[in-house]
Formats: sequence, C-alpha cells, structure tokens
Amino acid sequence: MLNRINSALRYLLFVVVLGIGLSISVSYLAAQKYGSPNPRLNLIDQIKFSARTLWYGAHLTQPFNLSGAEQSFIIEQGESVSSISTRLEEGALIRNAAAFRTYLIYTGQDISIQAGEHFLSPAQSIVDIAGELQNATPDQITFVILPGWRMEEIATSLLTSGLNITPEEFLTVARYTPRFLDFLPGSVSSEGFLYPNTYILPRDTTVDTLLDEFLRNFSLHLTDDIHEGFSRQGLDDYQGVTLASIVQREAIIPDEQPQIASVFINRLNAGIKLDTDPTVQYALGYNSFQATWWTNPLSGADLQINSPYNTYIYIGLPPGPIANPSLGALRAVAFPAQTPYFYFRARCDGSGLHSFAITLEEHLQNHC
Repeated sequence: MLNRINSALRYLLFVVVLGIGLSISVSYLAAQKYGSPNPRLNLIDQIKFSARTLWYGAHLTQPFNLSGAEQSFIIEQGESVSSISTRLEEGALIRNAAAFRTYLIYTGQDISIQAGEHFLSPAQSIVDIAGELQNATPDQITFVILPGWRMEEIATSLLTSGLNITPEEFLTVARYTPRFLDFLPGSVSSEGFLYPNTYILPRDTTVDTLLDEFLRNFSLHLTDDIHEGFSRQGLDDYQGVTLASIVQREAIIPDEQPQIASVFINRLNAGIKLDTDPTVQYALGYNSFQATWWTNPLSGADLQINSPYNTYIYIGLPPGPIANPSLGALRAVAFPAQTPYFYFRARCDGSGLHSFAITLEEHLQNHC
C-alpha cells in the first residue's frame, strides 16, 4: 500500500515538474521570438498567452497581402481591442483578428493603442501593424473646417490639431489674399474662401501651405457654372461668396438654402435692406460671456451697432463674407429658388425650418 502511494506521488511530482518545464520552455521560446511578455500579466496568463502567441506563429510575422495598397484606418477614442482587431480583418489588413488580439495582449500593446488616423497596409505583418498603432504622432493629421465657421474659429481649432501653427500665425496670413486668387478685389481677407472640408495634412505643414490648401480647394469648387450663376443674379464672385456666407449662417436645414437665397436676392433687387442677424453677429465679434463668435439672441442695442456689416442699417451686401460657406450655399446663391418671398423667420416648432412670407403683414403673422 505504501509503495503504491509513493509511486503515485513520484508520478505526480514528475507531471508537475514536466508541466513547469514545458511552461518555462513555452515562455522562453515566446520571449525569444516576440519579446518579453507584458509584466502586468499574472503567471498563468503569461504562460497562456505565450503559448497562444507561439501557436499563431506565421500569422504574426507574415504579411497578409504583399501587393496590397496602403489605406486609411481610423481608431475611435475608447474603441476596444476586439473591435479594432475585427475591423482590421474585415478590411483585409490582417489575416486573423484573434492572432492580432493575442499578440497585443501578450506584449501589453493592447492598452497603448492611439486613437486617430493611421495609414496601414496588408503588406505589413501583424507585428508591424501593432507597432504602427502605438504611434502617438502619425506623420499625417486630420483637420476639419465646418461650414459656417469664421476664420477665428478655424484658427482656434489649430490648438488641438497636431499642427505646429498658432492661431495668431494663421490669422496674420489669412487676412491677406494670396496672388493666385485673382478674382478677389485688392488686398482683402481670405474670409469666406477657406473651403469647409476634411483635410489630411502632413504634420509639418506650414501656415502658408495650409492656407494655400484651403484656398486652392475653394477655387476648385468655384466652378464655371457657379461663376455664371452668380453673374445671372447680378453678382460678381466676391459678392456671390459674401451672400453665400450669409445663407450658410441663416439656413439650419441645407435644403432651405435655395429659398433663403431667393429672399435675399429679391431684397437686393428691390433695394431693401437685408436685415439679417448673422451680419450683426459678425460685426459684434467674440462674446466672452456666451463664449461664442455668434451672439444669440441679439439685443436691440446690438442691432444698432455702427458697422458696415450691420445690414439692419446699411442697404446691400456687407463689405465681405462673414463666414466660410459650403458648396451647397454657393450653389444656392448661383441657382436660387424662384420665389416671390421677401421675408422669412424660424418656425415655432423647433424644427429648424423657416416660414416664408411675401409681405410684412404675413411675416408678422408668422411670429411665435
């Protein structure tokens, strides 16, 4: 009986020693091939993920497609490793999502992936792609100009853009017209001609190159048919863009832009003041109390500000654009709806739509 117990104990000890030996060997081999495991893993997890990493082998080191083209891959803030891994496989950038996730956890790179845009290729291995996703300062950045922003809002967004350009540097350059935009009258501000779009830019972009990119993009969208459309409305390009900037600020719903444009064109043709709030907001500038460039609501005193941009005082268009309009707003001015309207005001239902009127009496009846 005692001999049988001793034999069992010796066998159990052999199994334990063998298991320890195999575990040490697995961990050693994984460390030799893929680097040391994440020290935050406990011993059991270190062994488990060492074994899994070795199991996936070639999946980690061989590219999925050597002839594959580079593509943009955007990681959202807070996105999980599982989601990232799945999207990489679905995008044909890697062969095996589970292998990618395993490698990230083994190395500890699962907690240091950087959100933002990365440029990846299936010609890279999983090991290479995992390393790329750790790059906190990719060579290119994404910069967005929203329709209706004035140039100061664009300048402020530079602070968190990743570009080494200060708002002051940008505004200093943006207030002068580059020579290639010869349709602008004299030495005027670039306000209105900084095309709203999403831009992918080198991180080392200079302020002159940045402004050049915005303006060239605008000139590309100011096509011959828009030029001709402005002309049919009795407007030159600068006037057309100025009116489009007002339409952009007035229209909450893009589909209403042609109607709103028609109201302003009707008023211009009739010699009636435009009476539009955004021009007064532009004249007022930054409201530190509201922390916005667009004071809302406007007071009676605001409407009396003595500025050529105040269309409640001065007939005709303001001296220049008040914001940077979208292509939709430009086309709305070039091809306005044909309406008899001279007035519009926001509906009372919070929809963002407007009620239009021909006479002042009808306009007053639309009041909430």
